[in-house]
Amino acid sequence: MSEFFEPPPPPPVPEPEPQPRPPWMGAPEGTLPGAVALELVLARNDRAAICLTRLGAYPTGFTLDLLVFTTDDALDPNLFGLRRRGLGPSTPGEIPPEVLRFGIQFADGSKATNISRRPPSPRDDPEPEGPLIFPGGGTGGGSSWSQHLWVWPLPPTGPLSVVCEWPAAGIELTRHELDAQLVLDAVQRAQVIFPAEVMQRGAGGGLQRLRPSAAFRAGKPS
Repeated sequence: MSEFFEPPPPPPVPEPEPQPRPPWMGAPEGTLPGAVALELVLARNDRAAICLTRLGAYPTGFTLDLLVFTTDDALDPNLFGLRRRGLGPSTPGEIPPEVLRFGIQFADGSKATNISRRPPSPRDDPEPEGPLIFPGGGTGGGSSWSQHLWVWPLPPTGPLSVVCEWPAAGIELTRHELDAQLVLDAVQRAQVIFPAEVMQRGAGGGLQRLRPSAAFRAGKPS
């Protein structure tokens, strides 16, 4: 091809604008939460124990760290393993006894559980109705597993109930009440280290996040 008829240069490709993560999808990036040590045994017997170790409060919601111990290798502590079993929040019928159930209830009666409706996607509009629980990752092996949960939004004042049940492990429906003021007071200690928009830009146009289920292989934590 002659230089006279050389093709025009390709048009510039605009850099995609980072989209802010909706508050119901996870904790705000760049914020140090106000922390509360719970050290709470929700339920236990000779086969399993379900414990809450820590709460992290943010201006938009709070995290919970759930620690599960088992003495039976047949028990699966994965809170969000319904789809692996071919089930989902809209699947009719009974919940299999092997599923560890966990949920919270606010003072106004609203509740969220790990077997609630399918979590909304980041593109959902308008804002979904809360409360909601999202998986935030998990690690473990042997006889203990830790799972990180995001709860949105902040609770109203009054009792904050934490509920669990695990029929396959012989753990019946168990309810513990916390004071939501623990969360609301901890929010006052949260510190914005970097604004969320700065964190979203990051290096290379965005942050790399661990997949919530990356620690679980074949339905069992690694």
